[in-house]
Amino acid sequence: MNTKNKICLIHFDYDRLKLLISNHTKRNKVETNVKDLLGEIERAQKVDSHTIPPNYVTMNSVIELKNLEELEFQEFRLVFPEDANTQENKISVLAPIGTAILGYKVGDVIQWKFPGGQSQFQITNIKYQPEANGDYHL
Repeated sequence: MNTKNKICLIHFDYDRLKLLISNHTKRNKVETNVKDLLGEIERAQKVDSHTIPPNYVTMNSVIELKNLEELEFQEFRLVFPEDANTQENKISVLAPIGTAILGYKVGDVIQWKFPGGQSQFQITNIKYQPEANGDYHL
């Protein structure tokens, strides 16, 4: 499903994502994307907000991705579901692409299964990472 590169997650995001998954599973049947997110955050190396390198994708980061099949770029902000808005390029961490890139770093190539098939993406740039900018509680 995904390349198994090392991924890093800050403790603050990990705690909030665990709560999100817990609340989601209480209200709904467990969906594949929730299981995928849980698997990803559980295997991630947890690090402090002040020590995560600025080239890693954290929650509320603005990421530039290249679709390797179509050779096109897209830019979006990775957000919690309640903040998702496709018109503003805010993609939920529960969307397949959101789960796929969380915790990876610039240069990583990610393979992920989507409803329409499998795709390969490369993280080409992180235009904004909250922790690198001193925004530790976004």
